[in-house]
Amino acid sequence: MNIDDIKISQAIIENYFQKLLLALELDVALVGAGPSNLLCGTILGESGVKSAIFESKLSPGGGMWGGGMMFNDIVVQESALHLLDKMDIRYKPNSQGYYVADSVESTSTLISKCVKAGTLIFNLVKVVDVMFSESSELDKNARHSKHINGLVINWSPVETISLHVDPLTIRSKFVVDGTGHSAEVCSLITRKLGEKLDTKTGQVVGEMSMCADKGEELTVLNSVEIFPGLYVAGMAANASKGAPRMGPIFGGMLLSGEKVASELISRLNE
Repeated sequence: MNIDDIKISQAIIENYFQKLLLALELDVALVGAGPSNLLCGTILGESGVKSAIFESKLSPGGGMWGGGMMFNDIVVQESALHLLDKMDIRYKPNSQGYYVADSVESTSTLISKCVKAGTLIFNLVKVVDVMFSESSELDKNARHSKHINGLVINWSPVETISLHVDPLTIRSKFVVDGTGHSAEVCSLITRKLGEKLDTKTGQVVGEMSMCADKGEELTVLNSVEIFPGLYVAGMAANASKGAPRMGPIFGGMLLSGEKVASELISRLNE
């Protein structure tokens, strides 16, 4: 068989455009391909929810790849083991009462399971803004005057070198901010829309110092709809609400993704 260079290019372009066209109208648009959104995207895909993840970096997976200080192992507590079992990620107990998993196996498995569940992942795509609609007359007593209904995207390299290239738009019923410590989508809403989030200050409060005990618990509790149409998951939940960071223990991150997926499925089925 002769290899034709142009046909290789044609195959890539045709297939990518098909994926991108499918992602223009979504049920859920997830921003950031960290462990919370990868787990969330897997559950959504398995439930038939039309979803896609937009990741600004080359490699999906967030901070899970590096384990703790580049020791490529992660810790998971017992309450989240059912999710490792669900994702076919191997783990073993240690003498301290926790469970240890290989970070490379964990991250690569989450990515693979998410894509195979039907949730598209677009890497090197930066979310630069949000789309919104005004609240209707029926919602005139609502706390917020706007509702998030989509994303504005561009290529990450375009944004990195500040080229003046106009972006494209993605419409979705819900958006999930899983951008980690920066809580980027939440920041966009306060900065560009002048709206207040459902936090104690109305702004992104910012994460507190390390406290894994409280951080793990609050990661799940804080994974809520923080603005109409916008959920937060993973470290973005704690950063937006002002809760502690938790380091290389990832049970809370996975439980956060599970919680958000469950709530979104319920709301989409209403």
